[in-house]
Amino acid sequence: MKTAEDIIKEKNRAIIYVTPDTSVLDALKVMVDNNIGCVLVKERDNYIGIYAEREFVYNTAKENLNPAATKIRNVMVTDLVSADASDTLHQLQDKLLGKCLRHLIVRKEDNVIGLVSAGDITRADLNEHENQLKSVSWDYYENWRWGKQK
Repeated sequence: MKTAEDIIKEKNRAIIYVTPDTSVLDALKVMVDNNIGCVLVKERDNYIGIYAEREFVYNTAKENLNPAATKIRNVMVTDLVSADASDTLHQLQDKLLGKCLRHLIVRKEDNVIGLVSAGDITRADLNEHENQLKSVSWDYYENWRWGKQK
């Protein structure tokens, strides 16, 4: 079964991040330019937060957020949930569903090696199922009577 590290390798994408002093508007531009739904927030050598589309919607609706004037540090999520690089697809799905998340930071030996989204995990799971079906020998099923009746 695929692991978080396998998914990161298949994505083959650098970690996209902003600094805490980046404006929300500039962070959104980074997200749009990279066609992603969130950015990590990095200060020096540490990832200290995450900012996603969901936060933008909530902040704008609740706080009349001014995206050009508001710094990411004031609206980012700091309770970072991570997965181990060796976590399986099922373990990743369990974390996403159990904590109602859309993104997981992936760590290997205390280093962040990437970020996986719910979409990444779903895609990997569907590919696994497709590969399993390809390995089935359908020869045994040719006489099943599910098809047209004579």
